[in-house]
Amino acid sequence: MKVMVPAEWALHRAMWLGFPSHEELWQEDLPEAQAEVAALARALAGPGGERVRLLTGSAQGEADARRLLGEVDGVEIVSGAFGDIWLRDTGPIFARTEKGPQAQGFRFNGWGGKYELEHDDTVAEQIAAASGAPLARHDFILEGGAVDHDGEGTVLTTGQCVLNANRNPGWDVEQAERAFAESLGARKVLWLGEGLLNDHTDGHVDNLARFVAPGVVACPIAWGRGDPNADAYDDAARRLAGMSDAAGRKLQVMRIPSPGFVEGPEGGPIPASHMNFLIANRAVIVPLYEERPGAMAIEALKAIFPDRTVIGLPSLAILTGGGSFHCITQQEPA
Repeated sequence: MKVMVPAEWALHRAMWLGFPSHEELWQEDLPEAQAEVAALARALAGPGGERVRLLTGSAQGEADARRLLGEVDGVEIVSGAFGDIWLRDTGPIFARTEKGPQAQGFRFNGWGGKYELEHDDTVAEQIAAASGAPLARHDFILEGGAVDHDGEGTVLTTGQCVLNANRNPGWDVEQAERAFAESLGARKVLWLGEGLLNDHTDGHVDNLARFVAPGVVACPIAWGRGDPNADAYDDAARRLAGMSDAAGRKLQVMRIPSPGFVEGPEGGPIPASHMNFLIANRAVIVPLYEERPGAMAIEALKAIFPDRTVIGLPSLAILTGGGSFHCITQQEPA
């Protein structure tokens, strides 16, 4: 059966969103992370034009979500079970087929065995069942944040993650491309190299480069002195500038200011990225970490998405868990 993953800017039926629900994981960051996710839910349901389906992972998490969001129009709280909130990676990737929507489910091993949590390997099944879409299971490891789609069969990824031996041992480019063709409808795969420093996902592409329109890809440009990812950004931009998509268009590369050096609790850089923005039906919501580069990123995204409201929201507490807005969501196409 022919499948195709729509671009993120295509119309959504719903937006799935994970709500921080486990104090033992988030510890002192839990209240602020819950507040940041609640703010994202409000923005999605309001100016974003989305039906938000907020998945909670425990009884206490559900109670906290109802306290913060129970009266917000457009937000539906869904009881569920998960290890943590990273639905982009544990949930299904929705595709279209000639028979209608289909949820593509993949094996999940905790980002190469780093964080294997109870119930995370059941999230794809839960979301598919709640959406009413049949689940197609694929017997290889893939996280949704490792791939980005233009809706026309071009898939963007990084070799650092997809070809990592901690995912599918022995995989090479040819094997990966065959698997993507079958499960995602990929007609052409564009390969980037290294992702962000200290990213436990081993270089997810949704922190590095994103399709923003047919034939157009955004990627960061280093900001400030000592940006730890300057070389990775420039390498990605150089590679993209020499690529074309599945339709034969030479890619146009748009550079977005990075957050620069964002210090983690132990003093080193953490993988903060404006590329982890989320394209909603009527808005683009970008995570913010530092004021000045964040304001510049918002202005750059306004030029790229003139038909959508660009909203910046804080995401530092969410980032303590390892990701941001794109990582904790998954769109369900209309």
